[in-house]
Amino acid sequence: MPGTIPATGPAALRRTPLRLRRHLSELIRLAVPIIVTRAGLLIMSVVDAAMLGRTTAEEVAYHGLGVAPFVAFSITCVGLLFGTLVMTSHAVGRAEFDDCGAIWRHSLPYAALLGLAILVFCLFGERFFLFTGQTPDIALGSGSVILILGFGAPGSLLFYTTAFFLEGLRRPAPAMVIMIAANVLNVGLNWIFIFGNAGAPAMGADGAALSTTLGRSVMAAALIAYVWWGLRGKYGVRRRTVGGWWRNGQAQRRLGYAAGGAYAIEAGAFASISFFAGHLGAVALAAYTIQHIMFALFFMIALGVASATSVRVGIAHGRQDWRDRAVAGWTGLGFVSVTMGAIGIGILAASGAVAALFTDNGGLALATAPLIALSAYALIADGGQVVMANALRGAGETWIPTAIHAVSYLGVMVPVCWLLAFEMNRGAAGLIEGIIVASVVSVFLLSLRFRNINRI
Repeated sequence: MPGTIPATGPAALRRTPLRLRRHLSELIRLAVPIIVTRAGLLIMSVVDAAMLGRTTAEEVAYHGLGVAPFVAFSITCVGLLFGTLVMTSHAVGRAEFDDCGAIWRHSLPYAALLGLAILVFCLFGERFFLFTGQTPDIALGSGSVILILGFGAPGSLLFYTTAFFLEGLRRPAPAMVIMIAANVLNVGLNWIFIFGNAGAPAMGADGAALSTTLGRSVMAAALIAYVWWGLRGKYGVRRRTVGGWWRNGQAQRRLGYAAGGAYAIEAGAFASISFFAGHLGAVALAAYTIQHIMFALFFMIALGVASATSVRVGIAHGRQDWRDRAVAGWTGLGFVSVTMGAIGIGILAASGAVAALFTDNGGLALATAPLIALSAYALIADGGQVVMANALRGAGETWIPTAIHAVSYLGVMVPVCWLLAFEMNRGAAGLIEGIIVASVVSVFLLSLRFRNINRI
C-alpha cells in the first residue's frame, strides 16, 4: 500500500466536490440499515434494562455487570471477524464478485469456534466476578446472567460475520429486517420470562438474558438461510474451493487479529470501568449501567457510519483510487461529527426524561440523569474515533489503530477514571469524564494517521 498519494492536478481537485456528494449519498444509503442492525442487538439490552427497571435495582445491577464482560468478549470476537467485511469490499472494488462467497464460508466455522470459546468463559462467570472483588450476592446474580448469555454467543457471531459479508456486498437491508423482527420477539419473551407471564416463572435478570439468547440464535439461522437460499448462484456462495476453511481464511483472519485486538482493548477497558462502578455500590452501578446502555445505543449510530465508511474506503482501496479513498474517510468523519453533535444537544436537554424511561425508582433516576447529561460530551469524540479506526482498516491498516487504542483506552482512560472517581471523589461522574478524555486522545491520533497515509 502506498504511503503517499501523488497530486493529480487541478482537474482532480475540481472533481472533489462531486466525489464528496457521491460518497455522502452512498454513505447514508449504506449507513442507515447498518445502524439499525448494529443498534438492534444493543436495543435488546436497552429494552432489557428498561423492563428490569420495573423490578429492583439489584436485578438491573446483576444484568448490567453480567453483560459487561460478555459484551467485552463478544466485541473482541466481532473484531476478529472484521476481515470478512474488509476482504469482501476489496473483492467488490476489484470486481472479483465470485470470490466473495468463499470469504463468507471461511468465516462461518471461525465464528462458531469463537462463540464456543466465549461460552466456555461464561461457565466460570461467578468465579470471575468474585475474583474481581464483587460481593458474593452480586457475583452470584451476575454469574447466572452471563452463563445464560454464553449459550447465545455462537449465534450472535454467526449473525455478525454474515452481516459483514452482506455489508461488504453493499446489501445491508436483510440483516436490518431480521434484526427488527428479533427485537419485537425479544419484547414478548421479556414479558414472559422477566415477569413470569404465560405460565413461566418470574426470572428477573436471568429472564432477560434468556430472551436475548433465544433471539440471537433465531437471527443467525434466518440470516444464514437468506444468504444460502436467497443468493444461490450469486457471488460464489455455494461454489466449492480447494483446501480447508482454516487455511483459506488466513488472510481475512490476519486483518481481524488487529481489529479484534483493538476491540479487546477498548471493550476490556470499558468493562474495567463497570467494575469500578461496582465498587461504588449497587445504586452507582445501576446508574452507570443505564447511562452506559443509553450511550452505547447512540454509539451504534457512529458504529454504523464507521462500518459504511470502511466499505466505501475499502472499495476505493480495492480499485486503487487513492484520492477517492481519502474523500471517503473524511466524509465519514464529518458526517458522524455533525450527527453525534446533534444527538448530544438533545441528550443534554432531556437527560432527566431519558433516565425516567429506564426506571421508575426515584433515587435511581436521580443518580442516573447527571451521568446521561455528562455522557453527551463524549459522543462526538467517541463517534469520530470509531469512524477513523474503521477508515484506516478499510485502507488496509492493521496494527497502528490497535496501538492507538491501547494508548488511549488502557494508557489514558483506565487510570484517569480511577483517579477521578476515587482519588478525587468524583464518583460515577468521574468515570464518564475519564471516557471523554480518552476519546479525545483517540480521535486526534487516528485522524492524524489517516491524514498521513492520504497526504496529497
